[in-house]
Amino acid sequence: MYAVGIPHPGGPEVLRLVELPTPEPGPREIRIRTTAAAVNPTDTAFRQWGPRAEEGLAPPWVPGMELAGVVDAVGEGSVWAVGERVMAIVMPRRALGGAQAEYVVVPDTAAAAIPDGIGDVEAATLPMNGLTVYSALLHLGLTAGRTLGVTGAAGAVGGYAIELGRIAGLRVVADAFPQDEELVRGLGADVVVRASREVGEEVAAFRAAVPDGVDGLIDAAVLDAGALPIVRDGGALATVRFWAGPTERDIRIHPVVVRDHLTDGAEIAKLAQLVVDGRLTLRVADTYPAAAATAAHERLQAGGTRGRLVLTF
Repeated sequence: MYAVGIPHPGGPEVLRLVELPTPEPGPREIRIRTTAAAVNPTDTAFRQWGPRAEEGLAPPWVPGMELAGVVDAVGEGSVWAVGERVMAIVMPRRALGGAQAEYVVVPDTAAAAIPDGIGDVEAATLPMNGLTVYSALLHLGLTAGRTLGVTGAAGAVGGYAIELGRIAGLRVVADAFPQDEELVRGLGADVVVRASREVGEEVAAFRAAVPDGVDGLIDAAVLDAGALPIVRDGGALATVRFWAGPTERDIRIHPVVVRDHLTDGAEIAKLAQLVVDGRLTLRVADTYPAAAATAAHERLQAGGTRGRLVLTF
């Protein structure tokens, strides 16, 4: 089979299409013939730094954490059938590699059916990004009527945070640059504040809208420590790049670790139903053939992407 390969750490130019053995599913596993795989910041980080030495993974490394396709082989005891359309989450830091490959083997519980009316390209943007926000909201633990702040609101994770926050009955205060205000309002933010690349200005905008600070914040802009002043005393902060503190003013910090949700296919299915119901929006910024993965990485790293870039196979 072919896959997007990282032969050694580096810039987007190191990416290559490589030939690898076709994997076989084990008990209660499925093999997916990939049709689409999203490109995420975690993929660019994996490409730039490679795996940790203790992970013991030989190159080429295959990036990608979310995909869509068709079941083409099943292991003993699998609940799936050949020919079913599925989307799935997968950890690339494993011997079999990640999602950006012609064939991908995952546990039964990592996959969810793609409902009629959702295309494979759109479906590939849901598993990891959707579970990121699901995990963030779960650990923030906000009850209906509380205020949720969202930084980086125009991005893929930020957009899901707005919509899932509203579904949870939260008042959502989200940031946006002028060119993104219409988008962020359209996603359902109750209050839109002016985003800034200056952290102090970003904080001031949120505090002007919510003087005591938000009850919980999903920091999709990766402000990390800079996001703490947006949160009220005793509130909660969900971070997306593993930042865990130090904290202040009794603010609880929860780094979202998506690998904790690699068997949450049932939650992916619930998110997909919200899409079918018109309550959650799948946003594809553009598609690239797998052979053009370098161009996709370059575009993502340049910033300003609204929605997800998707590789097609």
